[in-house]
Amino acid sequence: MELKVSKKATMATTKKKNSKKEKPENTKEIPKNTEEKKNTKKEGKDNKNLQKNKKEKKIRSSLQKIKLRDVEEEEKAPKNSEYTEGGDSEHTSGDEVHVNAGGVSSNGTIVARAGSDANTSANDDEDNSYHSAEESDSSEDEVAPRNTVGEVPLEFYRDEEHIGYDVTGKKIKKKERKDQLERFLSSVDDKKSWRRFVDEYNDEEVELTKDEIKMIRRIMKGKTPHAEADPYAPYVDWFDWEGKGHPLSNAPEPKRRFIPSKSEAKKISKYVRAIREGRITFDKPKEKPRFYLLWGDDSSSSEKTRGLSYIPPPKAKLPGHEEAYNPSLEFIPTQEEINSYQLMYEEDRPKFIPTRYTSLRSVPAYDNFLRERFARCLDLYLCPRVRKKRLNIDPESLKTKLPEPKDLKPYPTTCYIEYKGHTDAVVTISTESSGQWIASGSTDGTVRVWEVATGRCVRVWEVGSDIRHVAWNPLPHQPILAVSVDQDVLILDTGLGSEEQQGKIRDLLRMEKPTAESGEAAIVSWLPDDKLGGLRLKHFKSVTSIEWHRRGDYLSAVIPAGESRAIMIHQLSKKGSQRIPFKLHGLPVSTAFHPSRSIFFISTKKNVRVYDLLKEKLIKRLDTNLREVSCIAVHPGGDNMIVGTREGKLCWFDMDLSSTPYKVLKAHSKDITNVAFHRSYPLFASCSEDGKAYVFHGMVYSDLNKNPLIVPLRILQEQKGKGVLDCKFHPRQPWLFTAGSDSVIKLYCH
Repeated sequence: MELKVSKKATMATTKKKNSKKEKPENTKEIPKNTEEKKNTKKEGKDNKNLQKNKKEKKIRSSLQKIKLRDVEEEEKAPKNSEYTEGGDSEHTSGDEVHVNAGGVSSNGTIVARAGSDANTSANDDEDNSYHSAEESDSSEDEVAPRNTVGEVPLEFYRDEEHIGYDVTGKKIKKKERKDQLERFLSSVDDKKSWRRFVDEYNDEEVELTKDEIKMIRRIMKGKTPHAEADPYAPYVDWFDWEGKGHPLSNAPEPKRRFIPSKSEAKKISKYVRAIREGRITFDKPKEKPRFYLLWGDDSSSSEKTRGLSYIPPPKAKLPGHEEAYNPSLEFIPTQEEINSYQLMYEEDRPKFIPTRYTSLRSVPAYDNFLRERFARCLDLYLCPRVRKKRLNIDPESLKTKLPEPKDLKPYPTTCYIEYKGHTDAVVTISTESSGQWIASGSTDGTVRVWEVATGRCVRVWEVGSDIRHVAWNPLPHQPILAVSVDQDVLILDTGLGSEEQQGKIRDLLRMEKPTAESGEAAIVSWLPDDKLGGLRLKHFKSVTSIEWHRRGDYLSAVIPAGESRAIMIHQLSKKGSQRIPFKLHGLPVSTAFHPSRSIFFISTKKNVRVYDLLKEKLIKRLDTNLREVSCIAVHPGGDNMIVGTREGKLCWFDMDLSSTPYKVLKAHSKDITNVAFHRSYPLFASCSEDGKAYVFHGMVYSDLNKNPLIVPLRILQEQKGKGVLDCKFHPRQPWLFTAGSDSVIKLYCH
């Protein structure tokens, strides 16, 4: 790039330098006082700095304009101009010298090229630009940006080879950026690298000067950018009104001040129209009471003083028994408790530690007395007070109105018979459909059948392993008992029916030659058991629960470790087994059949799923929102269900209402082992490992607008430390059977 400097410009700069050296003619008088001298010196320095800055700004702006004009002239210059090699051509022109980059003659003079017509016009432009730069009083001392794209975002040039355009309209190509390694090496080698930053707008690297760094540091400290500036300069009042007879402006009042305003007249007419139409209404004046109580009390006076009424402060807490000089031993902490106070947060520590003294005169002064009194004074002085209105509500009215338990009789209350014979805990019990017999299974490896009325043990089977579950066939003419023992399910003939019934049962339990089958049938093997007199169904994993269908032909077995074959359905008449056509979501806990419809309930640890066996699809999912489900029971109507959990909570589900519990009862302190509904009475019960059995009244109305009525009736207490493992209702009487871990079966009657 070429740089053109005219002789006139150089002469102008020399004149300025000479003018600086010359002393001004009009010199100021020398101040007499020292303070006046200091002020004049300071003002002189400020004026010199301002003049110096202005001159530097003017020179920079003039040089910038000269550079821009030279670029324009180079583009307008003819292409056939002659140049010497290396730019060493000589052409003379009147008063101007053109300097080429690297052009020097043999005698050491600067070599120039000719341009007679352009040079004469350039001289005039230089003079004008220089004088205009001298006359300009611009405050911008920064160099004009090289990129002239304006407010166009630089994101538009992200994928381009250039970042914008210069003053002449040429593309400004992007420069190659340093990679991370080069930046790291430059930061290590060059100590001034922290001064440099990249100007993305102009695509160039800028280095901060020392003055700019000082300016930045002053700004970061909250000071003025320039150290010469005085932020606390004395105030100069430019107007002097003392002793003046007239104000600054004594113009006469205009005529519009004395003429009614048209805009105000429009507003008034607008308001009048709105008042006539009724869109603007006013508050009616309050009527004063004509009659008043002549001998009335002062209760009405509070209405007058409602604005600034006195609110009494809250009373201080009275001392308790622990602050006595000779408190009881139960209030005195041990040394371990006192040491534990040090590990607590300061706000959680007790403010007072009780100690015992022989007499009141030996009690020392309280250490925190002044501190507590000061805190009390601060609360009274600073804390705002609010008057809270207390509602006088009878607590009894908030309770739900439930009927009295004596009005809901009959229900089991007292223990009537105890069935003793097992040597270990009784895990499961089951009642026969007629109510005459009851079967029990224990961990001692025996299954027993008892007569309910007399407590006599009728039959005993020695199984030899821990028994998980027993279940009577629901048909009264088929006294068959199903027992789950480890991996087997035993179907036993109790021999309690008539001869005709016994013949049908023997035909039903007769087994032809066992054949090995493929598929699901190979998983469960149907084998005759001559020792116990029945059938043995061998499974591949242990069976935890069994449940009969209402027709007495189907039997469901729960195998938690069976994965896809975790629930099996056995058909007694055809001696076949099949798995359910549903996909299980979680480990199954127990199952139940609907009392009147072809609906199957499967409870997992988190929820209960309801399936339609005919359509083979999911109907509803009941969520308990509790930790783990332990047992379920279906209401005889089929629309309600109770679910027991491991947290000791009992959930009542109304399946027509919602998939969430209608009521959650916190009844037991330990795991609930079983729940049961009565077939004919509105009763249900739950038993737990805490040794208690709860009896509830649960009325379900035929009217769908009425919610079920749940009333706790009785707590049947077993022996302390012994849990209740199972409970069943008598099918016809309001009696309850409980099986405990103390190897005793109890019958509770009304």
